[in-house]
Amino acid sequence: MTSPPGGSDDGSATQPRRFVCARCGTSAQALAEGPPLTWTYSVEGGDRLYYCEACSRENLRSIEGRLDPDWW
Repeated sequence: MTSPPGGSDDGSATQPRRFVCARCGTSAQALAEGPPLTWTYSVEGGDRLYYCEACSRENLRSIEGRLDPDWW
């Protein structure tokens, strides 16, 4: 039996990861590597910023147009 790189194989489940919306501060927990499926993310200045479903919907055109978040 082999262990995954960088970790132990103790049989425990993956710990939830908390994601926080960069616009409104809403938070969510997910067991996946990324945010909940309804959330979006953007890379701004080398940082990955996550946006909740509500903020994503309200600002969809600005996000798709790659406008700076300060503008929207």
